[in-house]
Amino acid sequence: MEYTAILVKRDAAEKIAVVTVNRPEKLNALNLTVLKELNAAFDELEADPEIRAIVMTGAGARAFIAGADIAELNALPDPVHGAYHGKLGQQLCFKIERLRQPVIVAINGYALGGGLELAMAGDIRLAADTARLGQPEINLGIIPGFGGTQRLPRLVGKGIAKLMIFGGDPITAEEGLRIGLVDRVVPQAQLAEEARKLAAQLAKKAPLALAAAKAAINGGLETDLDRGCELEAAQFGLLFSTADKAEGTKAFLEKRPANFTGA
Repeated sequence: MEYTAILVKRDAAEKIAVVTVNRPEKLNALNLTVLKELNAAFDELEADPEIRAIVMTGAGARAFIAGADIAELNALPDPVHGAYHGKLGQQLCFKIERLRQPVIVAINGYALGGGLELAMAGDIRLAADTARLGQPEINLGIIPGFGGTQRLPRLVGKGIAKLMIFGGDPITAEEGLRIGLVDRVVPQAQLAEEARKLAAQLAKKAPLALAAAKAAINGGLETDLDRGCELEAAQFGLLFSTADKAEGTKAFLEKRPANFTGA
C-alpha cells in the first residue's frame, strides 16, 4: 500500500519494522488519514511472517504524536461523527495492543492526547529525556477518546490518572518513568538506536512464545488471578506443539543458540 502520512521501513536482516508517523510540520498530529494508514500498516506487518518486532515513532525531534489534528476535530459536526472518530482510534489501539508482534514505542518528543493513547497501547515505551506526556483534552472541552480513560489508570493507578486527565498538564519523561507510564528514559540522540536494538533483540526470540506471552499478560490483567493462570496454562501448553519449543529445548541441551522459525 502507498502511504502519504506515515513511513514503513522493514529491515529483513533484523526481522524488524519501523513505523513512523510522518507529519513533522504538524507535530505528527493524528488526522483520519494517519489513523487509516496506521491501521493498514499494522495489518500488513502482522501478516508478514518475516517481521518479528515493530518500532513505532514520530518524524522529527519535537514530537512523537502531539495529539489530534484540532482543525479536524473542530470540524466534526455532531456526536455521531465524534463517536466514529473515537471508535476509529480505539480500534487502532486495540490492534496495536493485540498484535502478535511486540510493539516498542519510541517517544521522541511530545506524546499528547491521542499520541499518548497510541503509545499506551504498545508493549514497551522508551522515552527520550526531552519527551513530554499528557492527556490535555480537558482543555478543549472534551475527554480522551482513544482509550485513555481506561489504559492510563491501568498503568499508573486511578488517582494519578485522574490528576493527569482532570488537570490536562503534561509531565516529563522522568516523571513518566517514576509513575510507570514509560519503561525507560534515554538521551534523545540515542532513542532511535536503543529502540531498534531492543526490537532486534526481541526478534531473535521465539515468535510464537512472544505472542503467547503477550496474550497471557494482557488477557490476565483483565481478569482475576485464577482465570489469568488458566489462560497462562493454556498458552503454555499450546507451545508444546511447536517446532520452536523442540528447537529451544534441544539447543539448550546442546549448549548452542536456538534458531527459532516461528513454527
